[in-house]
Amino acid sequence: MSKRVGIDGFADELRSIMKEYTEDVEEGLEDSKEEVAKEGAKALKQTSPVGRRSRKKYKDGWRAKKVGTAWVVHNATNYQLTHLLEKGHALRRGGRARAIPHIAPAEEMIIKEYEKRLERVIRG
Repeated sequence: MSKRVGIDGFADELRSIMKEYTEDVEEGLEDSKEEVAKEGAKALKQTSPVGRRSRKKYKDGWRAKKVGTAWVVHNATNYQLTHLLEKGHALRRGGRARAIPHIAPAEEMIIKEYEKRLERVIRG
């Protein structure tokens, strides 16, 4: 779809093409952010530990939420446990609880997937 443009209208035509491209990229990035965040929450629901007393509240509490222009993956039900389970913690009767790393692998997966989609969107 080539369009003949005179030298006087070249700048305006170039500006409109760049504006259209920028809008397409911004829209694609917003869609990618949302999709990747929701996939990350879903992955965390699958890989989170289930304790004897928790009744799956922690595992089922993962949500993807839009905050401003960013998407945040967080645990809405038992947010206090995220650091304790991921890093381990001291026990009341002495000793330490073992760490159950489940957030870091999901974070790495989210970052890699977002980078792939970002590249795909920018290339068109």
